[in-house]
Amino acid sequence: MSSESSAFRAAEAGTLRELFRVAVPLVLSSGSLSLAHVIDRIMLTWHSPDALAASTPAGMLHWTMMSLFIGTATTVNTFVAQYDGAGDRRRASEATWQGVYLALLAGLPLLIAVPLAPYVFAWADHAPEVQRLENAYFSVLCFGAVPMTLATALSGYYSGIGATRIVLLVNVILSIANLAFDAVLIFGLGPFPELGIRGAAVATIISYLIAVGLYLALLLRRTERMDYQFWNCWKFDPELFRRLLRYGFPTGVNYLADTAGFTLFLILLGRLGPVAQQATNLSFNVNGLVFVPLMGVSTAVSTIVGRRIGEGRPGLAVRSTWLAFGCAMVWNVVFMAIILLVPDVVISLYAAGSTPEEFAPVRETAIVLLRYVAVFLTFDAMSVVFSGAIRGAGDTRFAMAWSLVTCWSLMVLPVLAADWYGNLSLHFCWSAVIAYISICGVGMLWRFLGGRWQTMRVTEDREVVLTVWDEREDPSETNDRGAYPDAIPTSSNAS
Repeated sequence: MSSESSAFRAAEAGTLRELFRVAVPLVLSSGSLSLAHVIDRIMLTWHSPDALAASTPAGMLHWTMMSLFIGTATTVNTFVAQYDGAGDRRRASEATWQGVYLALLAGLPLLIAVPLAPYVFAWADHAPEVQRLENAYFSVLCFGAVPMTLATALSGYYSGIGATRIVLLVNVILSIANLAFDAVLIFGLGPFPELGIRGAAVATIISYLIAVGLYLALLLRRTERMDYQFWNCWKFDPELFRRLLRYGFPTGVNYLADTAGFTLFLILLGRLGPVAQQATNLSFNVNGLVFVPLMGVSTAVSTIVGRRIGEGRPGLAVRSTWLAFGCAMVWNVVFMAIILLVPDVVISLYAAGSTPEEFAPVRETAIVLLRYVAVFLTFDAMSVVFSGAIRGAGDTRFAMAWSLVTCWSLMVLPVLAADWYGNLSLHFCWSAVIAYISICGVGMLWRFLGGRWQTMRVTEDREVVLTVWDEREDPSETNDRGAYPDAIPTSSNAS
């Protein structure tokens, strides 16, 4: 990858400048998707307040079904980063193709789930109109499983090689397309019929198809064709595919457990009435404005850590991770100030579809819930950044186990028990959210500080070969092995 298109520079390794080069496009990319998601929900609120109440549980159920595949596909980034860092570009392309094959398998389970969804929403005991809208939204979204997973795998290739500006470009176009089709299909502009919440789902699928088309077009560039031999590496590789599943499946299970936990949480909380449900959905959507960009930081950390592991320089990975956490905290502090001091700046965006009298109880409840959000933001940043670091090395099993245990033992099961005994309350539910996110974040930090991840890798057992990426070589930094001062043999696949 040429220096113009890659975010990596030899002289900037382990610096804030390198972190910004990798992370800023990914943060802006995630931010554009987050903003599009928020505007999507705002448009649904303008169309019908019940549509907002239905969109989050239905969207969460869809994401629960998707998360196993999406989580596994995100590991393409780790494989590509480690192979590219070790100088094996062809193997990076081969790993990407295994992610493509995984994406093609994602469609069938989602289609099977469509006829089962009404039973889930009926069990949730939401209002009849909300249930109808939940079924409509979920059933359409399920047809987008393949393009969504494929876009994830292909973006992992580009982020893994450091071409994060390409990921930004594609996701900005995806977001713009999604918003444009939202406006047209939700409200029925021009010759198009008014589809309401179904239109929002159709717009999402169309935008991801556009994203996949853009990635495929970009993969025809000379860099991909010649340097990475991308189109010559299309064959299915059973051993590499199994290894992708070995390291990616725990991440998929992690995503599945978290998403299933939050989906069940939202379904149970919906039993407290429409005001509690709408205020909770609003608060989580607002929280998405800070959380989703942090996912961009997490991807950047995974990329940098993966590359440093591939190069045999874990010390620089540690430095970059702490820089990333510092940047995440600056962003969180700014957001905390907004939601604590001027919450109406964000809350008022959701008021257009209701009269002031109708929206007043939702606003009052949302202001209180945003204070809970402010409490857990620091721990959320901890969880996102440090889990991204250890996953970038291949420590996916711990991240899965710790997240699963904390989510279900501290949030889901207590809320289930409270519902069973008839003691469910809004404040109890949100206190459980704080307990889960706080303990999860502290555990990820503890694992990172333990340092075991520094001896892991997802690639084949062999010594790192520093034979490419000419601008990286600096004789003044080499030791008697011809590697960098903090280089270590990376023949361990410990997990």
